[in-house]
Amino acid sequence: MSDRSLNWLKFGILVSLAFVLGLFFAGLLDLPQNSVAQDGAAAPATLTQATPARSIPEAAPLTALSDAFAAVAEAVRPSVVFITSRRTTEQGDLRVPPGFEQFFRQQPRSPQRQQGSGSGFIVSTDGYILTNNHVVEGAEKVQVRLLDQRTFEARVIGADPLTDVAVVKIDAKDLSAAALGSSHDVRVGEWVLAVGNPLGNALTFTVTSGIVSAKGRGQLGLPNRVNTSIQDFIQTDAAINPGNSGGPLLNVRGEVIGINSAIASQTGTYVGYGFAIPIDLVRNVMKQLISTGKVQRAALGVSVQDASPEDAEYVGLKEIRGVFVADFSTDDSPAKRAGIQQGDVIISVDGVPVEYVAQLQQEVGFRRPGEHVKVEVARKGGIRRTYDVALMAQEPLEQTAVAPVEESDEANPGEEITEIGIMVEPVTPEIASRLDLKSDFGGLIVREVSPDGPAADRGQLLGIQDPNGPDIITAVEGTEVRTERDLRRALRAVGSGNVATLTLYNSSAGARRLLRIRVR
Repeated sequence: MSDRSLNWLKFGILVSLAFVLGLFFAGLLDLPQNSVAQDGAAAPATLTQATPARSIPEAAPLTALSDAFAAVAEAVRPSVVFITSRRTTEQGDLRVPPGFEQFFRQQPRSPQRQQGSGSGFIVSTDGYILTNNHVVEGAEKVQVRLLDQRTFEARVIGADPLTDVAVVKIDAKDLSAAALGSSHDVRVGEWVLAVGNPLGNALTFTVTSGIVSAKGRGQLGLPNRVNTSIQDFIQTDAAINPGNSGGPLLNVRGEVIGINSAIASQTGTYVGYGFAIPIDLVRNVMKQLISTGKVQRAALGVSVQDASPEDAEYVGLKEIRGVFVADFSTDDSPAKRAGIQQGDVIISVDGVPVEYVAQLQQEVGFRRPGEHVKVEVARKGGIRRTYDVALMAQEPLEQTAVAPVEESDEANPGEEITEIGIMVEPVTPEIASRLDLKSDFGGLIVREVSPDGPAADRGQLLGIQDPNGPDIITAVEGTEVRTERDLRRALRAVGSGNVATLTLYNSSAGARRLLRIRVR
């Protein structure tokens, strides 16, 4: 046998031996004897392989909603801006302990600079931006930063404190403008997104989701609101925090339906109650601010409040709605000249039903002074009247400060007037002097309101401890009252279970108004 043949024989023996040893060790390790290809089983997943998602038909609506949220957020993000404002405030007097004044006489008192921030959104490709008035109010310098980190100096075109709306402008072109929708058709329960910069620069361009919790929210006692403020908010549970102010509230079509404006919270941070200014109201304000830099409003010349259940019953309304005329803003009020009376309930303007105060303000306020409107009122006994009123220009009401009434040792209030749950005292010349009234002013000053009485249920009768000054009852159902006996007699004439109309004078406001309370 040749050497070559001998080598091949050795190689074959080694291969055979290796095969036999392999079978032996496989048996010891109990390894599977069939390959994957032989039995058709699926290959196990590896770390580099992704397990395909299961198809869940029932989740399709949620998937579509999630995709819609993501698409809306992606579309609107370039339109939302971060606004910073800088203002200078005068430093108050330096307070030092008594006896140390001489050591601080030479201390300089320099003005303090304050910087605030908020949100806004672009409404035109050439740089007009909507935000809140309180974001830029009193600002000496305003800067706007876009999503792409470009920063611009901005100028305030105009601001309206009564609606908390402001318009600023930057010099830029080809910007991405947000689509403005309509708040009229917004439904309670529909999904919304709030976009803005909660907590300022730390969390810029944040998107939160929620639903519309309510519409037509007003009388919320929010800060920086006065008695002529138009409060007609969309309430949402989408998370809103300081810094979100001025950002857009969007529907699932990506349309702006409101401007995030305020929260109701005892802590100052989100607890589930956010409020946005309806975009229909904002649009009216914006047009005037851009064209003239200010908002001119018309008015009926009345002081009003939402009608109460007692008001509705008194004038024969089947539903609790309308606006109660508490007083006239001036002696020459156009509403008074036209024939509207104190105590009437306004139920429509030009045929449009009126449900609450903010609705009346919007229906009338954005018309022109001198324009005529048809005002329908409901009156005692179910009477309905329609009056033609020529609107006046609305003037801001001045706030009058009056010294508070102090408790005196001579004060000796009588027993509680249980019919409405209050304690009163006749206005004496001493009290009249403290309240800057005429010495012969007649009436009953409200000293205390019982917490479980009808007056407390109405929540609008002010006692001597109220910072807004005490109310003085001057008449019941038009009958003058000067003593406790007068008041009791007038309330008994109304009768238990019926509604009484009280005429009140508030020394702090310097104005009369009506209040309806159910007698018990």
